[in-house]
Amino acid sequence: MHRISHERISPEQAQHWIESRLPLELATEATQSIIACRKYLERRMADSDQLLYGINTGFGSLCNIRISDDETEQLQHNLVKSHACGMGEEAPVEIVRAMLFLKIRNMAYGHSGVRLELVQRLIDMYNADVIPVVYQQGSLGASGDLAPLAHLSLPLIGLGEVWYQGRKRPAEEVLAELGMAPLRLQSKEGLALLNGTQFSTAYALWAVNKAQQLFATANMCAALSADAFQCRLSPYDQKLHIVRAYDGQIRTAAAIRHWLAGSEIAAQEKAHVQDPYAFRCVPQVHGASWEAIEHVRHLVQTEINSVTDNPMIFPDADEILSGGNFHAQPMALALDYLAIAVSELGAISERRTYQLISGARGLPPFLTPLPGLHSGLMIPQYTAASIASQNKQLCTPASADSIVSSNGQEDHVSMAANAATKAWRVLNNVQSILAIEWMTAAQALYLRQPAQSSPALEKQVEAYRKLVPPLREDRVLSDDMQATVQFLADAKIHAA
Repeated sequence: MHRISHERISPEQAQHWIESRLPLELATEATQSIIACRKYLERRMADSDQLLYGINTGFGSLCNIRISDDETEQLQHNLVKSHACGMGEEAPVEIVRAMLFLKIRNMAYGHSGVRLELVQRLIDMYNADVIPVVYQQGSLGASGDLAPLAHLSLPLIGLGEVWYQGRKRPAEEVLAELGMAPLRLQSKEGLALLNGTQFSTAYALWAVNKAQQLFATANMCAALSADAFQCRLSPYDQKLHIVRAYDGQIRTAAAIRHWLAGSEIAAQEKAHVQDPYAFRCVPQVHGASWEAIEHVRHLVQTEINSVTDNPMIFPDADEILSGGNFHAQPMALALDYLAIAVSELGAISERRTYQLISGARGLPPFLTPLPGLHSGLMIPQYTAASIASQNKQLCTPASADSIVSSNGQEDHVSMAANAATKAWRVLNNVQSILAIEWMTAAQALYLRQPAQSSPALEKQVEAYRKLVPPLREDRVLSDDMQATVQFLADAKIHAA
């Protein structure tokens, strides 16, 4: 059981709780805050004729149109229905599950003015693993991730579709089975559901944790490739990196030294004086990506512990403030930066793959014992190059764009949702590129036998060979590549 409270959590904690499917419940402080905020809002609405945005007014450029008290409930219901305009592919289930988790945390701070009943319904859906169908297209990343969050909210009022027990079904049908009647949204509740950055932040949470894994995996792959290509150890010497003093560079060099400790191949005399940059500059390139990942991690930690609603209610200060916390510019910039940083891990990985199949340093062309009759690993490098090139296209920053909407009321938007879905593709692409490098380096190491790499790397290769045998003659390599992706994912190389 995980209690939702006001305590700050890390991206790693959030991801652990989401992935482990720990059931949620509200801590006492969260329950009290939600109740107190709702009571304050109801009192303000009863005692004042003041226009309160989205509570007794229309939305966006319709913010000056007063809504009568008896139409408040219909206003919130209409908001959720009208904003459910998503298109494109469905967001992955793990992302939508994170959206639910983050929306619950957002409301638990007691600044949204919603009823406890609404938050508890979100918790009940999360605990039952009822996952709304949400689409990837539709958010401009300002005024909240409106369309995605509307789809997240549709099941609350008995509309939309959900994933439940492996099947996509009408939400009303599933919730009826679970004894959950559709809610009648009250004042502010539809707006509180739709305002927020939970779509882009859910992707950012997944991405920053995935990026940390890819960084560690890239270091292991680079170490195996360095031995397979008979590289020198001097580029990883600690003295080189201390005098430049970037934490990421020092950390990467230490990881490579760890993986190569005790390697027979690494200890051999080398005929060449220097190695290509893809090997020699691993600490500098991987290290720079680590610095970016750490920066983004800090921003994601701030966002998952923030309230991104509008308007915001502060009972203790006796104020309802309309502002722009829903604007996802911090996530837009962070996700663009993260995509570029992780893309570079893939770009340099592909170059190592290219060097390994080049026929240099005593290795046969394309790493096949019978070149000519057999193509060996010629074409996996094509695939890696294609994916690396696609990443370059995907790394065009979404955050550099904006477009006017809502009759000019929303005149600058972040495009964080587009940054988020692009980053998701980039990170999955890099996972594939690293798998191709690992497969290639393992084949090159096989051709170096009886010379041995380090005990740590030989142990990993031995486990890998239970899934993918050495390539002695041509076969369908797509199967090997997919198996390698799964091997690296299951290995869960976090740090070395």
